[in-house]
Amino acid sequence: MRTVIAGQLVELPGTIAAIRAALDEDRVKEFDAEIQHVPVADLPVALARWALSTTEADREDSELFERLARGEDVRE
Repeated sequence: MRTVIAGQLVELPGTIAAIRAALDEDRVKEFDAEIQHVPVADLPVALARWALSTTEADREDSELFERLARGEDVRE
């Protein structure tokens, strides 16, 4: 999987094993506890969310939402 973060093309971990390997020890425990209970229909979204969590995407989104909250024009 690929996405663009901060204008850069980023390769996301594309397997459960790769996602686990990209997480720190505490987050691996959280991932393992959550992922085994995710319904099959929701699994792609949950895995994409976890894969994105290994990047700076959350920070970029937070900054964008803060700018929007301040009323900035964020159109590029």
